[in-house]
Amino acid sequence: MKRHLYREHLLAARSPLPPAALALLGTLAAPNGVAGDYFNPAFLSSEPGAVADLSRFEGNGQAPGTYRVDVWLNGTFLATRDVTFNARPQAAAKAKQADDTGLAACLTPKALDAMGVNLQAFPPLAGAKPDSCVDIAAAIPAAAAAFDFEHQQLNLSVPQAAMRNSARGYIPPEQWDEGINALLFNYSFTGSNSSDRSEGGTADNSYFLGLNSGLNLGAWRLRDYSTWNYDSSSEDGKSDWQHINTYAQRDVIPLKGELTLGDSYTPSDVFDSLAFRGAQLASDDNMLPDSLRGFAPTLRGIAKSNAQVTVKQNGYTIYQSYVPPGPFAINDLYPTSSSGDLTVEVKESDGSTSSYTVPYSAVPILQREGRVKYAMTAAQYRSNGDQQEDVNFAQGTLIWGLAHGMTVYGGAQLSEDYTALAVGSGVNMGDYGALSMDITQATSTLADDSTHHGSSVRFLYAKSLNDYGTNFQLLGYRYSTSGFYTLEDTAYKHMDGYVVQTEDGDVSKTPDWTDYYNLYYTRRGKVQINVSQQLDGYGSVFITGSKQSYWHTDETDTLLQLGYSGTWDGISYSVSYNYSKAPDAPQGDQIYAVTLSLPIGQWLHPATDVTQSSHSAYATWSMSTDKHGNATQNAGVNGTLLADNNLSYSVQQGYQNHGSGASGTASAEYDGAYGKASVGYNYSSNGDYQQVNYGLSGGVVAHRNGITLSQPLGDTNVLIAAPGASDVSVEEQPGIHTDWRGYAVVPYATTYRQNRMALDTNSLSDKMDIDDAVTNVVPTQGALVRAAFNARVGERALLTLMHNGRPVPFGAVVTRSDGGGDTIVGDGGETYLSGLTAQGSLTAQWGDGAAKQCTANYHIPESNQPLVRQKVECS
Repeated sequence: MKRHLYREHLLAARSPLPPAALALLGTLAAPNGVAGDYFNPAFLSSEPGAVADLSRFEGNGQAPGTYRVDVWLNGTFLATRDVTFNARPQAAAKAKQADDTGLAACLTPKALDAMGVNLQAFPPLAGAKPDSCVDIAAAIPAAAAAFDFEHQQLNLSVPQAAMRNSARGYIPPEQWDEGINALLFNYSFTGSNSSDRSEGGTADNSYFLGLNSGLNLGAWRLRDYSTWNYDSSSEDGKSDWQHINTYAQRDVIPLKGELTLGDSYTPSDVFDSLAFRGAQLASDDNMLPDSLRGFAPTLRGIAKSNAQVTVKQNGYTIYQSYVPPGPFAINDLYPTSSSGDLTVEVKESDGSTSSYTVPYSAVPILQREGRVKYAMTAAQYRSNGDQQEDVNFAQGTLIWGLAHGMTVYGGAQLSEDYTALAVGSGVNMGDYGALSMDITQATSTLADDSTHHGSSVRFLYAKSLNDYGTNFQLLGYRYSTSGFYTLEDTAYKHMDGYVVQTEDGDVSKTPDWTDYYNLYYTRRGKVQINVSQQLDGYGSVFITGSKQSYWHTDETDTLLQLGYSGTWDGISYSVSYNYSKAPDAPQGDQIYAVTLSLPIGQWLHPATDVTQSSHSAYATWSMSTDKHGNATQNAGVNGTLLADNNLSYSVQQGYQNHGSGASGTASAEYDGAYGKASVGYNYSSNGDYQQVNYGLSGGVVAHRNGITLSQPLGDTNVLIAAPGASDVSVEEQPGIHTDWRGYAVVPYATTYRQNRMALDTNSLSDKMDIDDAVTNVVPTQGALVRAAFNARVGERALLTLMHNGRPVPFGAVVTRSDGGGDTIVGDGGETYLSGLTAQGSLTAQWGDGAAKQCTANYHIPESNQPLVRQKVECS
């Protein structure tokens, strides 16, 4: 008989026994066992017939059945799933076992293969039927399976030699979930109404609507993004619809990549990123385990015996494994930072230890040994304005990680008026940091039909001085000859300026410094530097700077940012400086700023007051000034409210000198299950200006079970499906709860990783129960994955089962006709059941044979009581 005995129900909800009585069931031992472990059932009742046959519980023995357990393999959590446990055969029961439950987990070759066990290396596993139960302890030397009944945890131990060679954190593609077919619709609306009551002042109304719609069909994702805006003060037209992009995308699992058809962007590893409309097949690093993403060196060594290898970085242990005697290689590290020497410790079986240091620094262009990253694009350049042509082009890039910390890469760009080839190499130089260098050679034909040849050299470097808390990165020096242009440059219709198209032809417009261009002034050199320094508990400082120079002019594009920030007793503070200047701009912009944030929420409510202290509240003050002495000061309060902290608010009051006067703002935003709403008010005493702004955003999902409203959708989402469980909160998702049908959408899931979805059992109604409130999903890119929960809506009842005028024996197992899990009879025939249908039958069994079982038919009338008590005859 299949039994569903769940942890929380067996140990608490489904038995009326106190914990001490429950413990008795697990401590019964045979009379010839150890005297200290034996509990005489006669203590429960002087009548032998009043106590069921509890021999199955001798020595912590448990009843066979199907249990919802956490499966762990070699100390790593795999999943929570239903596992069938059979009674352990007598021959095996006499042997030394990993646990004393008397149960053996039914592990199938199919399940072991999904866990990464190398079935082909063991004939008993390779020849078994995929769905048959196998004994891993007998099939694999030194393997074991132990059932921790108290914690409902199945611990599997399999030697590394019996496992397939896969990286840590690896999730087999067979477990990736493409999601369900669905229609998705995302909307974001904002509006404002402003007025200026000063002389000559006007009123202005402005609205914006962003619509992002999509269709998921199998592995394909179709997406479209369009916008509408209205501005009553616009000279070019009050209303405007714009189509931003449309594309279809799907994963290509064998190639570990994504196929995109439509509008997207090329990668920026080798060439500058370009907007395109066409087709692209490119690597997707999200498909790789965390331990294989980015760059980390391959660590090699030699073990004298079966040894423990430990890797430390910056004082933290980031890796530990066990290797057999001989050479070993570690290529699946989780580096905790972009740089930091790696210390490798090898502890032999005799206790002796040896260690060595592997210097390590990383820059974005480096790849792990053996990793190939690629991208191929055939498309049309997609400009965001009328000043450029939509030229056809093709692009391909390849990055290949080699041994000894080396990486080689290259690529090509081709169009009718442009040809570029790039080649480069990177290397991890250990104590001297990490370096990559490449050169791009290009031939360009510009808008005036002139042809140019040029080259561009790029230099990337990174190094951390961890002993001093310094992170130093020179993120490029690029030098280009006067004849070097990019593909984007060749798409311009004119050689300089900012031009808009009208019905009368091309009309010059005063340049906007962010969009202004001049192809006569080609890029010459660019240097960018980032430095951050920790001050040993006194905060941190940073410097970010870049400077772009051009041929045929002394004008430069310059950025310099300096800052210091820190915290003291919960108080946050910062000082910053920013300078920027665009080419041909008359002068640069400079601004200084100081900010201060006080955690008044923590000060007003003691930490012991959990309800109050969970709401954040901060008092803030800031001041900024430019080089002309125009200063602004702001003071205010912001924080969160409501049980889920899903209502945020902010009130600010400011003052500007030089006659500008006072200004202020107040805003609030509510994150609900069906969307987000915001409202705000701004005013300025200068000109008597006032503005009211508001917004509404959310998502709509149409699936086979109906339509579900949600907060704004992400690219990848999870559909909570708990039919019948209305108004149940989702853990760690503020404001999200199931609708009246039991459905909800959790946006922004992590692709190709396990996402834990859990329902808050504290929000369940008195007549609702859920078999398991936690599940894990592994979505692919863009998927809408269904996280299903088995919700049972019904009565919670404490039934007293009577048989032949006496209570059903203590310890009898009760099976339900409605498919709910089994439960155990307590003292006096009392049986606790939850999620019980209004009527049905119960079967109680307290031994072998028909004489030791009975069936009770029950009928529970409608009631508002949280717990129904009833006596039922069992015959």
